[in-house]
Amino acid sequence: MTTKPFRSIKPLVPGSKVALVAPSGVLRDAAHLRQAEDNVRSLGWIPVMGAHVGSANAYLAGTDEERLEDLNTAIRDESIDAIWCIRGGYGAMRLLSGIDYSAFSENTRPLIGFSDITALHAAIHRECGLVSFHGPTARRSLTDFSRASVVAALADQRDSCGIAPNGRVLRAGKARGRLAGGNLSLIVALQGTPYSVDFDGAILIIEDIGEAVYRVDRMLRQLLLCGSLQRCAAIVAGDFRPAPDDTDGDNRTIDEVIAEAADAAGIPCLAGAPIGHIPDQWTIPLGAVADLDTSNLSLRVDVV
Repeated sequence: MTTKPFRSIKPLVPGSKVALVAPSGVLRDAAHLRQAEDNVRSLGWIPVMGAHVGSANAYLAGTDEERLEDLNTAIRDESIDAIWCIRGGYGAMRLLSGIDYSAFSENTRPLIGFSDITALHAAIHRECGLVSFHGPTARRSLTDFSRASVVAALADQRDSCGIAPNGRVLRAGKARGRLAGGNLSLIVALQGTPYSVDFDGAILIIEDIGEAVYRVDRMLRQLLLCGSLQRCAAIVAGDFRPAPDDTDGDNRTIDEVIAEAADAAGIPCLAGAPIGHIPDQWTIPLGAVADLDTSNLSLRVDVV
C-alpha cells in the first residue's frame, strides 16, 4: 500500500496573495465575485482577481483560452501564494492539457476548490506530486465550521478533518493511505486519461450532487469493473444529494449502493462526512496521508 505523501506547500500567512480564478462554470452573479474577495480578506489574505473571471461563453466562464490564461498566469506569478477557484460547474477538464505543470511544480502553492475542480486536483497530483486542497470554492459563504477547517489546512497546517459529526459506518474497519478523489462524476470521467485519479493505496474521497441513485450505482460499478476501487484502502463518502425529481431509486438509497461497492472492493467505508455541496465542509489536503477509523467516525490527517 502506498503511504508516501506528496510534496507539501508553505502555509499561508497574513498578507499572503491569493489568486481568484474561474476555470469551470460561468459566474452569473457579480455578488459571487464580491463574496470571493470578501472571503480572502476575512482570512487576512490579499485577493488577486483573474482578468477573465467575469467572462461568459455559454456555460463556461469564458473561452478555454481565457480560463487557461488566468490559471497559468496565477501559476507562473511567483508573488501568488495560493490559487482559489471561485466556483465549480463544468469545464476544468477542458484545460488539463494546457496547464503549465512545470511552473506549478517549481512555484509550489495550494490550489483550493471542489466539485469540478477535482479535475485540476487529479492532474496536479499526476504531473506535480503536490498536495492540493479539496475545500469550499471562494464564492461560498463560509460557516464557522468551514472557516476553521480552511484555517487549519492552509494556515496552521494541522489536521483539518477529525470526527465526522454525521458519520455513518457502511463497512467497518481502519485504513491508512493517501487522500485522493473528490467529485465522483469527475473521478469516473477521468478514467482512462493521463490525469486519472491515483487509486493505489488511496483513501478515496467521493461526493456528488444532482445524480440519481442508479447513476451513482453505475459510476461505482464502473470503478469496480476497472479494478480501481479494489486498489483503494478505504472510501470516505461525503454529501450525495439526488435530483429533487429523482423517482428512479425504487426505495434504494445512496448509502446502499456505496455500501455494496465497498463490500465488493473489500474495504472500509465511512459515509456522511462533511464533504461536498453543503455549508459545513472539511478542507482536505489531497495527497496527504491520513488514518480512517470507522469505530469513532474519524479521519485524521498527518501534518502536511
